[in-house]
Amino acid sequence: MVRRVIRILLGLAGAGLGFSLGFFLSRLDLIEAFIPTAGFTWYSLVGLLTLIFGFMTFLLAPWFMKVTIQMVRFFEAALQRTPIQDLIGGALGLIVGLIIANLLGAPLARIPWVGPYIPVAASLLLGYLGLSVGLKKKEELTGLFSFLRLGSKQVRSEGLKGVYKILDTNVIIDGRIADICRSGFLEGALIVPRFVLEELQHIADSSDLLRRNKGRRGLDVLNKMRKEQGIRVEIRDFEDLDDHEVDANLIKVAKRLDAPVITNDYNLNKVAELEGVKVLNINELANAVKPLYLPGEEIGTVDVIRDGKEVGQGIAYLEDGTMIVIEGGKKYIGQSISVLVTSVLQTSAGRMIFAKPKIVKKDAASSHRRYHEVKIIG
Repeated sequence: MVRRVIRILLGLAGAGLGFSLGFFLSRLDLIEAFIPTAGFTWYSLVGLLTLIFGFMTFLLAPWFMKVTIQMVRFFEAALQRTPIQDLIGGALGLIVGLIIANLLGAPLARIPWVGPYIPVAASLLLGYLGLSVGLKKKEELTGLFSFLRLGSKQVRSEGLKGVYKILDTNVIIDGRIADICRSGFLEGALIVPRFVLEELQHIADSSDLLRRNKGRRGLDVLNKMRKEQGIRVEIRDFEDLDDHEVDANLIKVAKRLDAPVITNDYNLNKVAELEGVKVLNINELANAVKPLYLPGEEIGTVDVIRDGKEVGQGIAYLEDGTMIVIEGGKKYIGQSISVLVTSVLQTSAGRMIFAKPKIVKKDAASSHRRYHEVKIIG
């Protein structure tokens, strides 16, 4: 029913357009010489154009409605994918550009010949310029609103620092970032650039099974973080970045937003430090929160799983992955023993603990007791 009404209305609109066109043509000097203004021919021309345009728009009404619905859905989907910062920045830039164009075009409109066209050209040029600048400076604009809303000394001094943090591909695949965010140790919004998301998708579509599983795990981690309350994850487009290297683009984005990069990539960490970009390395965080062991302190039961590089050494691991090198622990491979810490070594790869078996003394006492028993029996 609604479609039928819309079709009739479009037909009437087309008929009105045909009538206006016929009336306009009949008023031209060239046509008035052949067609009298109030004669039968004049009425015929106006009526014919009215019928033709009305009938054509009535027939083409379904196509017009279909195209209109498709365009509305396209723009609606594009607006839903666009972050709110882009919408606000673009709208503010466009408004400012049109205001400036109106102020400049009003005085210049009195110029003969070209004056009427200057406001139109100024509106198009300055409107586009304002829209472009607003999109590129959206972070500064949103930060300005935060500054005006909060008005605190801390916001004045720190600006946007601490508001955004940028996620690297490796740290998303790692998965520990979700637990860190859930614990509340990270504040502000987590920015995932579009090129990072595309790299994750490319890894997830890889023919290699291991890479494909890593990519899918990264996408699952992102979806899980976005669904959880209290974790603000934003997907941002940075289309003006022309570098094909993801790490280079991450550093550019970090400089633009004045935000740190969260990663566990050693090479990206070093390059970012050289570029003056702050890095939050979750491996360093994991090492920092590992329990400290002092020489002589006892570590509970650990499983000796393999031998070490040196003769007689055994290797065990704590729950957090810290490696324990046990002197004389080779003979305890496959057993669970208690050890005493002899020294702790901190390396770039992590923390390493050197220890010795605690049950060595117990074994010695047992062997000594067995010696006496054998002697007595003998």
